[in-house]
Amino acid sequence: MQIITLAIVENDAVLTKVLRAYFSQQPDIRLVFVSACVEELLAELEESLLPQVLLLDIGLPGLSGTQALPLLHARYPALEVIMHTAREEVEHIYQALCCGATGYLTKGTPLDQLGAGVREVARGGAPLSRLVSRKVLGHFRPSPATHQALLTPREQQVLQGIIDGLSDKEISTRLDLSTLTIRTHVKHVYRKMHVNSRTQLLNQHLRGNLQPQAPHSMA
Repeated sequence: MQIITLAIVENDAVLTKVLRAYFSQQPDIRLVFVSACVEELLAELEESLLPQVLLLDIGLPGLSGTQALPLLHARYPALEVIMHTAREEVEHIYQALCCGATGYLTKGTPLDQLGAGVREVARGGAPLSRLVSRKVLGHFRPSPATHQALLTPREQQVLQGIIDGLSDKEISTRLDLSTLTIRTHVKHVYRKMHVNSRTQLLNQHLRGNLQPQAPHSMA
């Protein structure tokens, strides 16, 4: 039987006790390190004792779990990290996955499913809580019809200008509107598309999430 080595960084003392008791009873999982902060993990973890999997909380004293991810991957590139957190907001999920988390399980996940997630990561998988999976799919794969319904015809034209690589000034020339008006429309597009920049908007387009209609004239 292959033994999976596990470390836990968790700020909740009660939950830490529960997790320690549960994983100590799993014959195929060996708990090698438990801490309440990332700084202690970085200071005390040795390469010779490097665990395969780390259960990492986000809301920690000092460095947050998300802030720690790049440091952990730089120092221990083979370490698989599962975010184990109460935070279910899309921005936290997206940030954690972009920073290199292998999985994202909420603290409402039953212990047996948490154990299954650790085993799945050790086998090369990427476990996500059901609610997290739905939010990820909803964020990255919204239907084109949804976007069409959200944007006004003028906002569609502005969106098409952004996709065409035009600046605000160039879009204003194309649509015969002031640059200030275009900037207002751009802000509305960002808000409705749940992005903060042209780069994020174009990334959605490249993933096939945005299918704007061709610009058309307006009376």
